Amino acid sequence: METKSLYIVRHAKAEEHSFSKRDFNRDLIGKGRERAHSIATELSPLVTIDEKTLVISSPANRAIQTAEIFSTILGYPAEKIQTEINIYEAYYLDILQVINNVTEPYESVWIFGHNPGLSDLTNYLCNSDIDLLTANVAIIELEKDIDFASASGSTGNLKTILTGK
Repeated sequence: METKSLYIVRHAKAEEHSFSKRDFNRDLIGKGRERAHSIATELSPLVTIDEKTLVISSPANRAIQTAEIFSTILGYPAEKIQTEINIYEAYYLDILQVINNVTEPYESVWIFGHNPGLSDLTNYLCNSDIDLLTANVAIIELEKDIDFASASGSTGNLKTILTGK
């Protein structure tokens, strides 16, 4: 079995919270778009995007906009991005459930979402102690013979975190 990879991506920098706009509808700001573009460009030569790649995003504006920037640069068809409400403002085990529901033939899964859920998920899978900042990407390889359905605590190896710095 091919080693499975998870790419955990926190959305890029978004508008400040305000009373005039629901949190769900907050958009990326220019600086956020630039950082997402820069990190996706840095990632591009390191990843293979093909029919065994699945992108799942929180449906919140800032997450889906980040997923679209990455998809454009990495060559993933934007219309194939799946949205999953269970990633928005989610507890890490709810996000893990989304990953556990992924079936073959996928070998890499990209999750675009929010903190603290994504950092907590990364730490749970990899026994790490990290805090993903906006637009950061945690690259996780699952242990040999672990598929997405059986991913759980301590089954991942944190390869790197791309910060765009």
